[in-house]
Amino acid sequence: MREKLQSLAALQKVDLEIAAFKKSAETYPKQIAELEKELGLVRSAVEVERGKLDDIERQRSTLEQTITEEKDKVKKWEARLTEQRSTREYSALAREIDIAKKSNVTMAEELVELGKSQGTQREMVKAKDAELAARAAALAGKMGELRGKLAEAEAGVRGLEEKRADAAKNVDAALLRRYDTVRKKRMPAMVPLAPPNTCTGCRMNVPPQLYNTLKTNLSFDTCPSCMRIIHAPEAIEAPAK
Repeated sequence: MREKLQSLAALQKVDLEIAAFKKSAETYPKQIAELEKELGLVRSAVEVERGKLDDIERQRSTLEQTITEEKDKVKKWEARLTEQRSTREYSALAREIDIAKKSNVTMAEELVELGKSQGTQREMVKAKDAELAARAAALAGKMGELRGKLAEAEAGVRGLEEKRADAAKNVDAALLRRYDTVRKKRMPAMVPLAPPNTCTGCRMNVPPQLYNTLKTNLSFDTCPSCMRIIHAPEAIEAPAK
Protein backbone atom coordinates (compact mmCIF):
# COMPACT_ATOMS: atom_id res chain seq x y z
CA MET A 1 0.00 0.00 0.00
CA ARG A 2 2.86 2.37 0.79
CA GLU A 3 4.15 1.91 -2.73
CA LYS A 4 0.76 2.86 -4.19
CA LEU A 5 0.56 5.99 -2.09
CA GLN A 6 4.14 6.95 -2.86
CA SER A 7 3.42 6.63 -6.59
CA LEU A 8 0.35 8.80 -6.18
CA ALA A 9 2.34 11.33 -4.14
CA ALA A 10 4.89 11.53 -6.97
CA LEU A 11 2.08 12.14 -9.45
CA GLN A 12 0.51 14.82 -7.27
CA LYS A 13 3.86 16.57 -6.97
CA VAL A 14 3.91 16.91 -10.77
CA ASP A 15 0.28 18.08 -10.79
CA LEU A 16 1.09 20.77 -8.24
CA GLU A 17 4.01 21.93 -10.39
CA ILE A 18 1.70 22.07 -13.41
CA ALA A 19 -0.87 24.07 -11.44
CA ALA A 20 1.83 26.51 -10.31
CA PHE A 21 3.04 26.98 -13.89
CA LYS A 22 -0.51 27.55 -15.13
CA LYS A 23 -1.27 30.01 -12.37
CA SER A 24 1.87 31.94 -13.21
CA ALA A 25 1.05 31.85 -16.93
CA GLU A 26 -2.47 33.17 -16.29
CA THR A 27 -1.11 36.62 -15.47
CA TYR A 28 0.75 37.05 -18.78
CA PRO A 29 -2.26 37.19 -21.17
CA LYS A 30 -3.94 39.69 -18.83
CA GLN A 31 -0.84 41.89 -18.74
CA ILE A 32 -0.49 41.67 -22.52
CA ALA A 33 -4.16 42.59 -22.94
CA GLU A 34 -3.70 45.61 -20.66
CA LEU A 35 -0.72 46.82 -22.70
CA GLU A 36 -2.66 46.31 -25.94
CA LYS A 37 -5.54 48.28 -24.46
CA GLU A 38 -3.16 51.08 -23.51
CA LEU A 39 -1.76 51.13 -27.03
CA GLY A 40 -5.30 51.08 -28.42
CA LEU A 41 -6.17 54.20 -26.41
CA VAL A 42 -3.18 56.06 -27.87
CA ARG A 43 -4.12 54.85 -31.36
CA SER A 44 -7.71 55.99 -30.81
CA ALA A 45 -6.47 59.43 -29.76
CA VAL A 46 -4.56 59.66 -33.05
CA GLU A 47 -7.66 58.65 -35.00
CA VAL A 48 -9.69 61.35 -33.23
CA GLU A 49 -7.18 64.00 -34.31
CA ARG A 50 -7.09 62.59 -37.84
CA GLY A 51 -10.88 62.77 -37.91
CA LYS A 52 -10.73 66.44 -36.94
CA LEU A 53 -8.22 67.09 -39.71
CA ASP A 54 -10.38 65.28 -42.25
CA ASP A 55 -13.37 67.35 -41.15
CA ILE A 56 -11.46 70.62 -41.62
CA GLU A 57 -10.27 69.49 -45.06
CA ARG A 58 -13.84 68.64 -46.06
CA GLN A 59 -15.02 72.05 -44.86
CA ARG A 60 -12.29 73.76 -46.87
CA SER A 61 -13.09 71.79 -49.99
CA THR A 62 -16.81 72.54 -49.69
CA LEU A 63 -16.15 76.23 -49.02
CA GLU A 64 -13.74 76.55 -51.96
CA GLN A 65 -16.33 75.01 -54.26
CA THR A 66 -19.05 77.34 -52.90
CA ILE A 67 -16.82 80.41 -53.40
CA THR A 68 -16.07 79.35 -56.96
CA GLU A 69 -19.76 78.86 -57.71
CA GLU A 70 -20.67 82.22 -56.11
CA LYS A 71 -17.98 84.05 -58.12
CA ASP A 72 -19.30 82.50 -61.33
CA LYS A 73 -22.80 83.57 -60.35
CA VAL A 74 -21.64 87.15 -59.72
CA LYS A 75 -19.97 87.26 -63.14
CA LYS A 76 -23.18 86.13 -64.81
CA TRP A 77 -25.22 88.72 -62.89
CA GLU A 78 -22.75 91.48 -63.75
CA ALA A 79 -23.05 90.54 -67.41
CA ARG A 80 -26.83 90.84 -67.13
CA LEU A 81 -26.73 94.29 -65.52
CA THR A 82 -26.54 96.09 -68.86
CA GLU A 83 -29.51 94.10 -70.08
CA GLN A 84 -31.86 95.46 -67.40
CA ARG A 85 -34.48 97.75 -68.94
CA SER A 86 -35.77 99.42 -65.81
CA THR A 87 -34.03 101.23 -63.00
CA ARG A 88 -35.89 99.05 -60.52
CA GLU A 89 -34.67 95.81 -62.10
CA TYR A 90 -31.14 97.21 -62.37
CA SER A 91 -31.09 98.26 -58.70
CA ALA A 92 -32.45 94.90 -57.52
CA LEU A 93 -29.83 92.95 -59.45
CA ALA A 94 -27.06 95.32 -58.37
CA ARG A 95 -28.11 94.80 -54.76
CA GLU A 96 -27.96 91.00 -55.21
CA ILE A 97 -24.49 91.33 -56.71
CA ASP A 98 -23.32 93.46 -53.78
CA ILE A 99 -24.71 90.96 -51.26
CA ALA A 100 -23.05 88.06 -53.11
CA LYS A 101 -19.67 89.86 -53.19
CA LYS A 102 -19.82 90.60 -49.46
CA SER A 103 -20.72 86.96 -48.83
CA ASN A 104 -17.74 85.89 -50.91
CA VAL A 105 -15.45 88.12 -48.86
CA THR A 106 -16.78 86.57 -45.65
CA MET A 107 -16.31 83.06 -47.04
CA ALA A 108 -12.79 83.94 -48.17
CA GLU A 109 -11.99 85.02 -44.61
CA GLU A 110 -13.46 81.76 -43.31
CA LEU A 111 -11.28 79.91 -45.81
CA VAL A 112 -8.18 81.62 -44.45
CA GLU A 113 -9.13 80.67 -40.89
CA LEU A 114 -9.78 77.10 -41.94
CA GLY A 115 -6.33 77.06 -43.55
CA LYS A 116 -4.79 78.11 -40.25
CA SER A 117 -6.81 75.50 -38.38
CA GLN A 118 -5.76 72.89 -40.92
CA GLY A 119 -2.09 73.70 -40.36
CA THR A 120 -2.50 73.55 -36.59
CA GLN A 121 -4.37 70.28 -36.80
CA ARG A 122 -1.74 68.74 -39.08
CA GLU A 123 0.88 69.52 -36.43
CA MET A 124 -1.37 67.93 -33.81
CA VAL A 125 -1.71 64.77 -35.89
CA LYS A 126 2.05 64.72 -36.45
CA ALA A 127 2.65 64.99 -32.70
CA LYS A 128 0.13 62.25 -31.94
CA ASP A 129 1.70 60.00 -34.59
CA ALA A 130 5.09 60.50 -32.95
CA GLU A 131 3.59 59.75 -29.54
CA LEU A 132 1.99 56.59 -30.91
CA ALA A 133 5.24 55.44 -32.52
CA ALA A 134 7.18 55.98 -29.28
CA ARG A 135 4.55 54.26 -27.16
CA ALA A 136 4.24 51.36 -29.59
CA ALA A 137 8.00 50.83 -29.50
CA ALA A 138 8.05 50.87 -25.69
CA LEU A 139 5.05 48.57 -25.33
CA ALA A 140 6.27 46.21 -28.05
CA GLY A 141 9.32 45.43 -25.93
CA LYS A 142 7.20 44.75 -22.85
CA MET A 143 4.69 42.65 -24.78
CA GLY A 144 7.50 40.70 -26.43
CA GLU A 145 8.98 39.95 -23.03
CA LEU A 146 5.60 38.81 -21.66
CA ARG A 147 4.91 36.66 -24.71
CA GLY A 148 8.31 35.07 -24.23
CA LYS A 149 7.50 34.28 -20.61
CA LEU A 150 4.11 32.92 -21.63
CA ALA A 151 5.69 30.67 -24.25
CA GLU A 152 8.23 29.50 -21.69
CA ALA A 153 5.49 28.70 -19.17
CA GLU A 154 3.44 26.85 -21.80
CA ALA A 155 6.51 24.85 -22.80
CA GLY A 156 7.09 24.07 -19.13
CA VAL A 157 3.52 22.82 -18.78
CA ARG A 158 3.87 20.63 -21.88
CA GLY A 159 7.05 19.12 -20.48
CA LEU A 160 5.36 18.45 -17.14
CA GLU A 161 2.33 16.97 -18.87
CA GLU A 162 4.65 14.40 -20.43
CA LYS A 163 6.24 13.77 -17.04
CA ARG A 164 2.75 13.40 -15.55
CA ALA A 165 1.78 10.81 -18.14
CA ASP A 166 4.79 8.73 -17.16
CA ALA A 167 4.08 9.15 -13.44
CA ALA A 168 0.42 8.19 -13.89
CA LYS A 169 1.45 4.83 -15.33
CA ASN A 170 2.88 3.87 -11.94
CA VAL A 171 -0.34 4.64 -10.01
CA ASP A 172 -2.95 2.01 -9.23
CA ALA A 173 -5.83 2.48 -11.70
CA ALA A 174 -8.61 2.56 -9.10
CA LEU A 175 -6.66 4.95 -6.87
CA LEU A 176 -5.87 7.15 -9.88
CA ARG A 177 -9.56 7.43 -10.81
CA ARG A 178 -10.39 8.39 -7.27
CA TYR A 179 -7.58 10.93 -7.17
CA ASP A 180 -8.57 12.48 -10.53
CA THR A 181 -12.15 12.89 -9.34
CA VAL A 182 -11.02 14.83 -6.28
CA ARG A 183 -8.37 16.95 -8.01
CA LYS A 184 -10.93 18.35 -10.44
CA LYS A 185 -12.54 20.05 -7.43
CA ARG A 186 -9.61 20.79 -5.14
CA MET A 187 -5.87 20.49 -4.88
CA PRO A 188 -3.96 18.95 -3.29
CA ALA A 189 -6.28 15.96 -3.65
CA MET A 190 -4.30 13.76 -1.30
CA VAL A 191 -3.10 15.05 2.07
CA PRO A 192 -1.60 13.57 5.23
CA LEU A 193 -3.29 13.72 8.60
CA ALA A 194 -1.66 15.82 11.27
CA PRO A 195 -1.53 14.17 14.70
CA PRO A 196 -3.69 13.57 16.52
CA ASN A 197 -6.44 13.53 13.85
CA THR A 198 -6.56 16.68 11.68
CA CYS A 199 -6.98 16.72 7.90
CA THR A 200 -4.27 19.06 6.58
CA GLY A 201 -6.45 19.86 3.55
CA CYS A 202 -9.48 21.36 5.29
CA ARG A 203 -8.15 21.56 8.89
CA MET A 204 -11.15 19.59 10.15
CA ASN A 205 -10.82 16.69 12.57
CA VAL A 206 -11.48 13.09 11.57
CA PRO A 207 -12.54 10.37 14.02
CA PRO A 208 -9.56 9.34 16.20
CA GLN A 209 -10.25 5.70 15.36
CA LEU A 210 -9.84 6.46 11.65
CA TYR A 211 -6.48 8.05 12.27
CA ASN A 212 -5.30 5.08 14.30
CA THR A 213 -6.46 2.66 11.58
CA LEU A 214 -4.64 4.57 8.83
CA LYS A 215 -1.49 4.77 10.93
CA THR A 216 -1.59 1.08 11.75
CA ASN A 217 -2.48 -0.20 8.27
CA LEU A 218 -0.53 2.45 6.36
CA SER A 219 -3.59 2.75 4.12
CA PHE A 220 -5.79 5.61 2.94
CA ASP A 221 -9.37 6.78 3.28
CA THR A 222 -11.57 9.81 2.52
CA CYS A 223 -11.87 12.91 4.66
CA PRO A 224 -15.53 13.17 5.71
CA SER A 225 -15.38 16.98 5.41
CA CYS A 226 -13.52 17.77 2.17
CA MET A 227 -13.54 14.34 0.48
CA ARG A 228 -9.78 14.42 -0.06
CA ILE A 229 -7.75 11.24 0.05
CA ILE A 230 -6.17 11.11 3.50
CA HIS A 231 -3.39 8.99 4.99
CA ALA A 232 -1.11 8.91 7.97
CA PRO A 233 2.30 10.50 7.30
CA GLU A 234 3.92 7.12 7.98
CA ALA A 235 2.12 5.64 4.98
CA ILE A 236 4.46 7.55 2.65
CA GLU A 237 7.35 8.75 4.76
CA ALA A 238 9.59 6.28 6.46
CA PRO A 239 9.58 6.75 10.25
CA ALA A 240 12.48 8.79 11.60
CA LYS A 241 15.21 6.72 13.16
